[in-house]
Amino acid sequence: MKNVFKVSLLAAAVAFTVGCNEKTPETNVSFEDSQEKAAYAIGASFASYVNTTLEKQAEFGMALDKEIILKGISDKLRDKSQMTEEEMIETLKAYDAEVKIAAEKQQVEKIAKAAETAKTFLADNAKLEGVTVTESGLQYSVITKVDGPKPTAEDTVSVHYVGTLVDGTEFDSSVKRGQPAKFPLNRVIAGWTEGVQLMSVGEKYKFVIPAELGYGEQGAGSIPPGSTLIFEVELLEIVAVETPAAE
Repeated sequence: MKNVFKVSLLAAAVAFTVGCNEKTPETNVSFEDSQEKAAYAIGASFASYVNTTLEKQAEFGMALDKEIILKGISDKLRDKSQMTEEEMIETLKAYDAEVKIAAEKQQVEKIAKAAETAKTFLADNAKLEGVTVTESGLQYSVITKVDGPKPTAEDTVSVHYVGTLVDGTEFDSSVKRGQPAKFPLNRVIAGWTEGVQLMSVGEKYKFVIPAELGYGEQGAGSIPPGSTLIFEVELLEIVAVETPAAE
């Protein structure tokens, strides 16, 4: 989010270094030399940057008029700016503050919506046959039952898993990578630490992990804030950790 807040100031700084032609752009442009080509590339690159920025800010309900942006660029390059440097800086600072407020509001709304969706999903899932709910709120069901050793939180395990959101979006899969995941159980999200300890080697479980046992209101990567996570996990082995030989 930090880059979004600073973008208007950065755009203003870059705008002072590029050109703008007020004539109707031609469909095909021929370049006299490499300098003209470079000048065009700078303008086009800057336009792509501005478009991306405007699209992102529009998600927060902050829509700016591109024609006025072009007017500002043109006026400044022709020394006809209708604002002083001080006015521009103050205006952009105020705008960045508005964007920040709008972004934060959207974040709060997304988290609230995710929480409501999760509440309904967890309540419905808990009623399904074969689902057990632990004291922490973790929900699990056994897909494949096997008798065998169970890991402790201090153990390192090897697992295959598929992770999805409640809408069915798959966000991670060791199965697709064709490579089991290996990690100490006390270094993963709380839902995994608790859940995998319930499993015997060779078993396959389905875990439904509330956000507070997952990535919370921060989210992670492609996982949105406040997400309930669904994992199908197969415990392949408890990995023996080699200790360094004494010298």
